[in-house]
Amino acid sequence: MQNGKFVILAIDDDLDFCQAIRTLLEANNYIMVEAHTAEEGLKKYKDAKPDLILVDLMMEEVDAGANFVKELKLLNNTTPVFLLSGAGDGMSQTTDYAQLGFSGVFQKPVTPNRLLSVLQAKLKR
Repeated sequence: MQNGKFVILAIDDDLDFCQAIRTLLEANNYIMVEAHTAEEGLKKYKDAKPDLILVDLMMEEVDAGANFVKELKLLNNTTPVFLLSGAGDGMSQTTDYAQLGFSGVFQKPVTPNRLLSVLQAKLKR
């Protein structure tokens, strides 16, 4: 938390998606830290100490998001991490995302109301 606002780290190589999420989050009193690769995301994670993380599954590598979460486990991460995926809701029915280290999955395009309600529930304002 910074200045009384929760910090959300969004890691996605789609710049348009990041801008849309930033607009939504900042309009709802969150601070967004942005990264475009898993490697950059790890650096920002260490610097920003976010309250919640959104990470795309497929960026510079097909499973970059899953590899990012593996790295977080090595750092003893306790921050909730949500997977962003085009396969999203369908994936949650066929894959145990919790076993992979994710707190949940958001189908792209992300529904603003669903994202905000999950943030509110996870972060307990």
